[in-house]
Amino acid sequence: MVRRGRPDPVSVPDNDDNREREETVSENPDVTGQRIILHADMDCFYAAVEMHDHPQYAGKPVVVGADPQGETGRGVVSTCSYEARAFGVRSAMPISQAYRLCPDAIFVRPDMARYVQASEDIMEILRSSGFRFQQVSIDEAFLDVSPTGSFCAAQKRAEELKHQIRTQCGITCSLGIAPTKIVAKIASDFHKPDGLTVVGPGEVPAFLAPLPVRRIPGIGGKTETELHALGIQTIGDLAAYDVQALIAHFGRSSVVLHEAAHGIDESEVVESDGIKSISKETTFGQDTSDTGEIVATMEALIGEVHRSLTAENLYFKTVTVRVRNEEFVTITKAKSLPHYHNDEATIRACAQGLLRELYCGRKIRRLGLRLSGLKKQDARQQTLFCD
Repeated sequence: MVRRGRPDPVSVPDNDDNREREETVSENPDVTGQRIILHADMDCFYAAVEMHDHPQYAGKPVVVGADPQGETGRGVVSTCSYEARAFGVRSAMPISQAYRLCPDAIFVRPDMARYVQASEDIMEILRSSGFRFQQVSIDEAFLDVSPTGSFCAAQKRAEELKHQIRTQCGITCSLGIAPTKIVAKIASDFHKPDGLTVVGPGEVPAFLAPLPVRRIPGIGGKTETELHALGIQTIGDLAAYDVQALIAHFGRSSVVLHEAAHGIDESEVVESDGIKSISKETTFGQDTSDTGEIVATMEALIGEVHRSLTAENLYFKTVTVRVRNEEFVTITKAKSLPHYHNDEATIRACAQGLLRELYCGRKIRRLGLRLSGLKKQDARQQTLFCD
C-alpha cells in the first residue's frame, strides 16, 4: 500500500486530529472483476456549510448547536469545525460543556433548511455521475463505481468528484474506495478532512487489522468496553477471535461483527425509497437524574427533529422516545397518532408525555427521539388533517 503523506498508513492518530489531506492508493490497483464501492462523507457538514456561507468564520472554531447562553444553556452540539475539535468539542456534547472548553468559539444555531439544500446540491453531483447511488444520511452516500473497471480508474473518478463538490458547493468531503461498503465507509474516515483512501481487494486485511475496533460502524462505547474486556483491542484482534466464543458472549448478531472485521459485506448499493425516520440522540456528559436538565435536553431534541421534518417537508404519525439509564439498560416507548402532523407542539406533547412515562428516577445516560411513519407532502398544502 502506497500512501502520499506519511510513511506508515496504519499508525495514523485519531482522524479528528489528522488535519492534512492525504491519499492511500493501491500498489496494484488495476484489478478487474471486483466490486468497487465508493463512500462519500462530507467533512463536519453543518459547520462547513456555515463557514462557506460566512467566509469570516474560516480558520476559527465554529460550533453548530444550541445557544450556550454563557455556559448556562441547555441542549447539545450538532457538529463543529476541526478548529473547535482541537479544543475537545465533539458532536452530541452538552453545549454548556462545549462553551467551557472553547468560550471564544463562534456558536451558531442550526439552519436545517440551508443544510438540506446544500445536501441536495452535493447528492445531485453524486447521483448524476451515472453510477448506482445510495444516500444514507444528509451528508453520506455510496456509489457503486465498479463500471470504471479498475481501482486506479475509480480513484481518478473520485478525485474528479471531490473537485466538483469543492468547486460547485464549497464543501470538502472525504472518500473511501474498497471492495465492500463497510470497508469503503471505514476508509472514508481514515484521513479527514478532505481525504481519499483506496483499499484494493488484497489490502483489506492489512488495512483493517491495526485499526481500533471502534472504527467498525455500529460498535458503540458499551460494546467496545465489552470487547476490550475480552482482550479485543483492534479489528485484527476481532477477526482472529473465535466466532463461537463471540456468539456465546454477544449472541448471533456477533457473526455480522466478525464478518465486518474481515471486511465481508455482501450488501449492495441500492437507491433508497426515501427517508424512513428522523431521529436525534444525545449522551449526557455525566449520568443525570436532574429533571430540569433531562426535560431541557428533550426540548432541544424536539427542536432538532422538527427542523429536519420541516426542511424535508415531511409529516409524521409516530413519536418514539428512547432512554438509556446508568446501567446501560435501554427502554423505548412509542405513540402513534391517528393522523399525520408536522407541528412542533404535537411532537412536544407526545415526546414529553412519553418521557414522563419512561422516567423512573434512575440516572439517565442517553436520551433519544425519533419520528417515523413519515409522508412527503406537497408544499402547497398547508395541512393534512385537523383533529
